[in-house]
Formats: sequence, C-alpha cells, structure tokens
Amino acid sequence: MKFNLNIVSALFGLSILFVGCSQKVEEYNKPAMYWYGKIIKSVANADLEKADSYYTSLQGEHIASPLLPEATMILAIAHLHYEEYLLSEHFLDQYNKRYATDNEKEFADFLKIKAMYKALPNPRRDQALIANTISAAIKFKQEYPSSMYIGIVDTMITRLQIAKAVLDETIASLYDRLDKPESAKYYRNITPHSWIEFDHIQRANS
Repeated sequence: MKFNLNIVSALFGLSILFVGCSQKVEEYNKPAMYWYGKIIKSVANADLEKADSYYTSLQGEHIASPLLPEATMILAIAHLHYEEYLLSEHFLDQYNKRYATDNEKEFADFLKIKAMYKALPNPRRDQALIANTISAAIKFKQEYPSSMYIGIVDTMITRLQIAKAVLDETIASLYDRLDKPESAKYYRNITPHSWIEFDHIQRANS
C-alpha cells in the first residue's frame, strides 16, 4: 500500500510539472485574427501589458496585416485612457509613421497633444513638458487650421500658457524672497502675460 502511495505521489508530481511546463509554452505561428482577438480581449480586461505582448506577435508574424492599423490605434487610445501617456505617444507615433492617411494623421496628432497635455500631473514643476506641449499644439493649428479639434487645442494652449505664467511668477516670487531682483525680473520678462489676472487664477495643488 505504501509502495502504491509513493507511485501515486510521484505521478501527481510529474503531472504538476508537465502542466506547469505546458503553461509556459509560448504561442506562435497563429493567424492575424487570433492575435487581434487576444489584443481586444486583453484591452477589455484592462490588461494592457498582455495586449502589448499580443500586438508584438501580430506585428512580428503578420507585418502586412490590415488589422495592424486598427490594433495600433486601439492600443494608443487604451494607454491614453489608463493614463500611460508615454506608451500612448509611442503607439501614435507608430500609427503616423506606418499607417495613417492625411485625415487619420490629424486625429493621431490631436491624440498625441492630448496625451502630452494630460501627462502634466503638476504643471508647476515640468517646464519642459509645458513648453513642448504648447509648441506641439501651435504646430497642430498651423498644419490643420480647419480642424474640428481647433477649439479643444485652443483651450489646452490657454490653460498651458496660464500654467507657464504661474510657474514663472512662482519662481520670480521665490527670487524676490531671496532678495535677487534681477533673477526675479528675468522670469517675469520671459514671456509677458499682461492678459492674465493672477488673483483670478486657481493655483495647482501638489
């Protein structure tokens, strides 16, 4: 009886080992629709890491698949939705370089500006991102003067200019307290903001 129990235990251990190994076997050489379905399911389950992995498989095995443009845009929007802005920008760049028509490029460029704008968790700290986003938004207006997104882009530019002005004024005030009037004057003269009434601005909270 003891002998039989040892055999059963050994077989059970082997079965667990094989099951574990089988779960680690990588999937490959699947139809494009298979990978696309996996991407959609992973996005629906909010598992973007898996979705990105399946996208890599789709792109690697089916480089000319007509499903790739849509999959790329889906992942760009999904990462934007879940506040993974750098990844969203990455997929939007891929979309623009490889798949976008002129009309689609306009939408992708708009989403990229939106991702940059929403990536500002504290607009009092990141001077470079504020400046880069303003530049990108102004460039968008120049490239697409009749765009349906112009109103939204204008709103983002205005808010970013206010954020930049508040940041410059905060730094200037710091130099005032340090008794460095020349440095304070420099920051107040970087970009004059005579149209902004700072008393009416709701400051960003850390």
